[in-house]
Amino acid sequence: MKKAGLLGQLIQNLCCLPGVGAKTAQRMAFHLLQRDRNGAKRLAETLLQAIDKIGYCRQCRTLTENELCEICADDSRDAAIICIVESPADVWIVDQATVFNGRYFVLHGRLSPLDGIGPDELGLEQLAQYLATGTVNELILATNSTVEGEATAYFIGELARKHQVQASRIAHGVPMGGELEFIDSGTLSHAFNGRKQI
Repeated sequence: MKKAGLLGQLIQNLCCLPGVGAKTAQRMAFHLLQRDRNGAKRLAETLLQAIDKIGYCRQCRTLTENELCEICADDSRDAAIICIVESPADVWIVDQATVFNGRYFVLHGRLSPLDGIGPDELGLEQLAQYLATGTVNELILATNSTVEGEATAYFIGELARKHQVQASRIAHGVPMGGELEFIDSGTLSHAFNGRKQI
C-alpha cells in the first residue's frame, strides 16, 4: 500500500536505488529520521553537491569533479596501457583490486542493438581518436562476460587492430578459492577454453 505524505514520498524515492525494495527503503527512512537526522542532512547536502559538481573526465569519461580525473591527471600512471570498462564503478573496482598502473576508458554501457546502443553511444569515436594519436600500446578489455560484453570486446579488439594496438581480454573463469563442484558449467567451460601454460 502506497503511503501519502513526506514519509511515504521518502520511502518511495529511496526505492530508486539499485537493490533497494520497499522494506529496505522503509528501514532506511525510519533509521535516518529516528536515529540519525544529522547524518540524513549530511547525506542530502553531499548528494546535492555531487549532482551539481560531478561530471565526466574529458579523457577517460569516468566520474570526476574536475576536467581530468585523478587517474588521468597522474603522470606516474602508464598512458600507453588503457583498460576498457563498462562503467565508472568498474574503474573503482579494478583500481582497488589490482596493481594496474595504466589508465582507463569508460564506455558507459555495452553494445546492444536491441536497446539502441551502438558504437556512437559508447564513445568509440573518441576512443578511435585516442588510438590514432599513437600513444597507446595496449588495450585491456575488461567488459563483462555477457553476450553483449563479449561482442563489445570483439568490436573494440577490431578497432585496436585497425590502429596497430595490441588488445588483450581479462581472464574469466574459476574464482580464486573456488571449488569445481560449485562452479556453473558456462564458467567452467570458459575457464577451460581460456587455459594457459604454467
